[in-house]
Amino acid sequence: DEKLIDMATALSASGPAYVFLFIEALIDAGVYLGMSRDTARQLSLQTVLGSTRLVKESGRHPADLKDMVTSPGGTTIEALLHLEREGFRSSVMDAVIAAYERSKALGG
Repeated sequence: DEKLIDMATALSASGPAYVFLFIEALIDAGVYLGMSRDTARQLSLQTVLGSTRLVKESGRHPADLKDMVTSPGGTTIEALLHLEREGFRSSVMDAVIAAYERSKALGG
């Protein structure tokens, strides 16, 4: 559908760059914590790959899967709280919207 072109550009065509940036940040965090870059890379890639497969193969909503791996008072909820406070979700959404607006401007 032609009306979806700018949306698909913002979400899917630009999307790999968003994912690469996230993976890079995970790797750098591992290095910061003291892991070798190779170990941090392997763990980060397996984490993203496994998470993607689980969403795809389970058919479950990502929020349900997130809740399944989040223990009360644990490390994951602590990290999620930090991500929410720092605006992670809204930053990602704003980035896709900005790419969409740019795609429309370039095409129009």
